[in-house]
Amino acid sequence: MAKKERKWFSPNKRAKQYAEELKAKVHIYGKKEGQPLTDKEACLRMGALQMKNDHIGMYKYTNAIKEGKSKSEAKKISKKIGK
Repeated sequence: MAKKERKWFSPNKRAKQYAEELKAKVHIYGKKEGQPLTDKEACLRMGALQMKNDHIGMYKYTNAIKEGKSKSEAKKISKKIGK
């Protein structure tokens, strides 16, 4: 019997797929392809996207603090989208 391999995606790829499914309101990938998203599944996808956004903001904030910026400057930097 072959050992199962864990299926995982980089956070960037997973977020892209979640965003596509939320726009289409149906499953685009996997076993349920073509079936509509339930409210629970849509909430899980939105939560995952929000969590990714929170992680990016915290990463930018801590880097700004390490660079010697004030807390208010770091907060502004962490809220900027893009570079």
